[in-house]
Amino acid sequence: MTAELSERPPMPAPTIATPRKLLQLIALTGIALSLFQLYAAGVQPLGLFFQRPIHLGFILVLCFLIYPVFGQDRARGKLGWAIDGPLIACSILVGAWVPMNIDAIANAIFPRQIDVMVGIVTALIVLEGARRAVGLGMTIIGATFIAYAFAGGRGELPFLADWMPGILNHRGYTLDRLASQLTLGAEGIFGLPLGVAATFIFVFVLFGAFLEVTGAGKFFIDLAYAATGKQRGGPAKAAVIASAGMGSISGSAIANVVTTGAFTIPLMKKLGYRPAQAGGIEAAASTGGQIMPPLMGAGAFLMSEFTQIPYVDIVLVSIFPAFLYFGAVYLLVHIAAVKQGMQGLPASELPKVRDVMADGWHFLLPLVALVFLLVAGYSPMRVGFYAIVSVVAAASARALWDFNAQGPTAAKFAALCKRGLSLTAQAMELGARNAVAVSMACAVAGIIVGVVGLTGLGLKFSSMMIAFSGGNLVLALILVLLASLILGMGLPVTAAYIVLIILVGPALTSEFGVPILIAHLVVFWYSQDSNVTPPVALAAFAGAAIAGSKPLETSFQSWKFAKGLYLIPLFMVFNESIILGGPIPLVLWNGFLAIIALTAFAACLEGYLFAPIVLWQRLLIVPGVIAVFWPNVMYEALGVAILLTVLSLNWARGRREQLN
Repeated sequence: MTAELSERPPMPAPTIATPRKLLQLIALTGIALSLFQLYAAGVQPLGLFFQRPIHLGFILVLCFLIYPVFGQDRARGKLGWAIDGPLIACSILVGAWVPMNIDAIANAIFPRQIDVMVGIVTALIVLEGARRAVGLGMTIIGATFIAYAFAGGRGELPFLADWMPGILNHRGYTLDRLASQLTLGAEGIFGLPLGVAATFIFVFVLFGAFLEVTGAGKFFIDLAYAATGKQRGGPAKAAVIASAGMGSISGSAIANVVTTGAFTIPLMKKLGYRPAQAGGIEAAASTGGQIMPPLMGAGAFLMSEFTQIPYVDIVLVSIFPAFLYFGAVYLLVHIAAVKQGMQGLPASELPKVRDVMADGWHFLLPLVALVFLLVAGYSPMRVGFYAIVSVVAAASARALWDFNAQGPTAAKFAALCKRGLSLTAQAMELGARNAVAVSMACAVAGIIVGVVGLTGLGLKFSSMMIAFSGGNLVLALILVLLASLILGMGLPVTAAYIVLIILVGPALTSEFGVPILIAHLVVFWYSQDSNVTPPVALAAFAGAAIAGSKPLETSFQSWKFAKGLYLIPLFMVFNESIILGGPIPLVLWNGFLAIIALTAFAACLEGYLFAPIVLWQRLLIVPGVIAVFWPNVMYEALGVAILLTVLSLNWARGRREQLN
C-alpha cells in the first residue's frame, strides 16, 4: 500500500515450537476468527449465546496452537501434541456446544448431565488457556474462587470453611451447581467480561492491527518528533505524545512500550537522559495511553456495560483527566531536561511536519471517522467495523494514488492487489493474536463474576472494606490502590479492573457515596499502576529491556513520572464536577485547581520549575496540594494561594538568574 509498509513489525517467524506449517494453521484460524467477528459486527449481529461461545472456541484453539504445553523454547513433540491435541478438540467442543444445543439447554427444567460435563471441561480448559496466555497468577486466582465456591457445609470442599473468617462463610455449592452457574447462563464464563471482549474489544484490537500493518504507527511517531524534536528533551516529549496517540489503540501498555519505545528510548539516551530515565518516561507515557480517549484500551467499553452509561459519554468525560495526566508527564519530562541542560535535536535529524503529513495524512481519516461515528450515536461494535473499513479504504486509495503517479501497468496492478490482500490477511491474523490474552483474561474474570454472584462475596467484601477503613473515604481509596497493585502483579489491567470493581465498587458507591461513574474511573485508573509501580512494573521492565537499564531502577523512574495516575483519581472523587459537570464557573474553578496542583506537585517532586526550588518552599507545596484537594472552598482557596505564592517566587528567581 504505502511506502511505510515495509517498516512495519514482521509477523512471527518459524521457531522450534511453532514450525512453518503450524504458523500457517495459526494464520488461517486467526483470519477465520477475524472474519467471523467482522461479520457479527457489520453484517449480522448474533445473540450472546452464539457470539460469545464461538468467540471463546476460536480463542482457545488459537491459545493452544500459539502456546505449547512445555513452553515456546521447546519442540512440542509427540507428548506435547498428545496433550494439546485433545485440548484443541475440547476448545472446538466448547465453541460449538451451547450454540448447537441452545434450545435443549433453555427448555431443560434442570441442567442435563451432559451439559454439566461440558461445563466442567469449559472451566478447566479456560483456566489452562489463561495459564499459557496470561500467566499462572490468573489461573491461581480463578481456581481460588472456584475453591471458595466449594467451601461450605453443602459444598464439595466443606473443610475449607474452617479456614475462612466468619464473614466469608457461606453454604457451599456442588460441582453440578457451580458448573451450571459458570457455563449455562450469562453470569459466568459467557457473561459480561467475555461479552465485551467478543464484541467491542476484539473489533478495536483488529482496528489497531490494521493501523499497525499499514504504517500508522510510524506516521504518529514521526509526527510527534516533527512537532517536539527541537524542544529541550524533544525525544522524551515525542514519546509522551506518540504514546498518547498509539496507546489508546494498542490496548496494552507493554505493547506500546515495545512499539514506540524502540524509536524513542534510543533517542532519549542519545540526548542525555539516563537509560533508566528513558525507559521510565516511555513506560509512564505508554501507561497513559490506556486512559486516553477515544478507546482507552478496553476500559471505556467495559465501563459502559457495567454502568449502562453511553460509551460516548464516558469518552467525553475522560478527555480532561487524560490531558491532565499527560500534561503532568510532559511537565516532568521538561523539568528533567532543563535541570540537565539538554537541548533539542538539530533540524537536520528531524522529519518536517509538512513531509510527514504529505506521506501519511490519510491515516487521520479513520480516526476522524471513528470520532464522528461515536458522536453520531452508532454502537461501538459498528463504529469499530466502519473504522476498519475506513483504514482499508484510506490505505487503498493512497496506494492507488501512488500507483498512478509511478506509471501504471497490468503487472504492477496485479502485484499491488496481491500486496493489499497479503497485508489484509496479516492484519486479521495479528488482530486475532493480540486478542488472545485479553479474551482469556475476560473468560477467567467471568468465573470470578459467577462465583461472586453465587456466594454474595461482593457484599461481604464491601463490609470488610468498611470495617478496615473505619468509614474513612481516603483510607478506603488507599485500600483500593493497594489491592490494585497486588492484583496487578498477576493480572493484566483489564482483568484487575473487572475483579476490583466487582469487589469494591458496591462499597464505594453505596457506602461511601461515590458516584458510580467516578467509582469506575478511579478503579480503572488505579488498575493501571501495576505497569509502573515497583516491585512488579511490567511496562517499566519492557522499557528497561530496550534501554539496557536495571529493571528496578527503571520502575522507580516510571513510578515518579506517572504520579498523576494516583493524584488525578483523588481529585475526581473530591471535585466531582470535572467528571459529572455542573455550573460552568465551578467546572472552570476545579479545572484550574487541578492544573495548579499538578504543576506544583511536579515542581515539588523535581525541586525545579523556573529555577531550583529551596527546601522550605518544597515542604510548603505539600500542605498546599492537600488543601486544594480538600472538598471545601475556603481550604481550596488557601491552597491555591500557597501554591501560586511559591510558584511566583520561583518564577521571580528564575528571571533574576536569567538577567544575571
